[in-house]
Amino acid sequence: MNIFKAHRKRRATIGQNVTRQSLGSRAGLYFLVFGACGALAIGVFAYSRSSATSVGDDAFTAHEWGTFTSIAGDDGQSVEWLPQNGSTDLPEFVEHLEGATFKGGLRGAVRMETPVLYFYTPVPRTVSVHVAFKNGLITEWYPAVSRSTPSGDLRNIALSDEGTCGEVWWKSVHLEPSSAAEYPKDEIETHYYAARETASTPLRIKQRSGTQYEKFLFYRGVADFRIPVAVTADRSGNVLARNLGSEEIPGMILFERRGERVGYRVAGPLQSETVLDAPELTASVDAVRVDLENELVARGLFPDEAHAMVETWRDSWFQEGSRLLYIVPESFVNAKLPLEINPTAAQLVRVFVGRVEVVTPATQREIETALAHHDSATIDRFGRFLMPILEVLGERDPEHAKQLQNSLATLER
Repeated sequence: MNIFKAHRKRRATIGQNVTRQSLGSRAGLYFLVFGACGALAIGVFAYSRSSATSVGDDAFTAHEWGTFTSIAGDDGQSVEWLPQNGSTDLPEFVEHLEGATFKGGLRGAVRMETPVLYFYTPVPRTVSVHVAFKNGLITEWYPAVSRSTPSGDLRNIALSDEGTCGEVWWKSVHLEPSSAAEYPKDEIETHYYAARETASTPLRIKQRSGTQYEKFLFYRGVADFRIPVAVTADRSGNVLARNLGSEEIPGMILFERRGERVGYRVAGPLQSETVLDAPELTASVDAVRVDLENELVARGLFPDEAHAMVETWRDSWFQEGSRLLYIVPESFVNAKLPLEINPTAAQLVRVFVGRVEVVTPATQREIETALAHHDSATIDRFGRFLMPILEVLGERDPEHAKQLQNSLATLER
């Protein structure tokens, strides 16, 4: 496994030095974006290594993590797909836009998955939160929101339209450091609960139907916009990553899994483009988890937050196939997903991981072989990505892809 050892050592060192007490000493530039998608006004505040420039109580901080998931076509850019064509893997108490099955029929290029927003405060306080999703809809959330838009008949909505923007508001979020309230839980198997394993401040939201308690604000959505990186694979399985934006991609991991064999490569910041050799399948999931958590801590998450994020996605990020995991530039997150917290947190950290599924020659061969031998166990490992992978293969060879679809239909009978 050809890992850039110096880069990994740098990240591990940073991760060891990051604590809640040292948060105010990190250098960085953070953006708070106010207003709806149609008219964005950007407020900026910075803090240096010596002291924090606070816009509000300097003991009040907020951390957020989330993912942008997409599938690369043959040109390297994200293709349109059904972001959720199976189980939502969410507890029943999570609320949905236009019913629980709405997103299953909503096509888009990007699935925004499980952003969770944590708060840290030593004293009780009440805040309001507003999130907008440009060229997207926010389709799930918990606790209940005070308001969500758009509403009505959304079956024919075009996410790519410039005016499309999903928004949610939580108007009275009570942060209670000493709360010992119990959080909701049901019998559905889900990794949702892993996000609770942090030292964040408990919160409470009062609704007409009762009071809801949680450790974070949670939401999900679907959008149709171009992600900041293009990813293509050559015949040997080597991957070319191209930066489509003006800001560097802070870090990347190329991951591959074939059955029980796992491999990955870690890359540093991406300025323009780089080629990542196909990983040797001699690593372990535990090893890549450590590297990924170190990277998340280096980007500003607390160690328990980074662990909770990786634990939430352990079955998905490390499943069968090939994918590029990359740190989404913070300016891109702020532009596509503006966030307002009132009163303003003194420090705000937003860390999003982009996931790009790559249809490599190895993936194509594995699916072809599995369908030819009626190997449903292998096919099942690709989960919700199987159909969009077949669509990408259809762009390469429509007739052959049709044969694969017929073989799949026979297997499912």
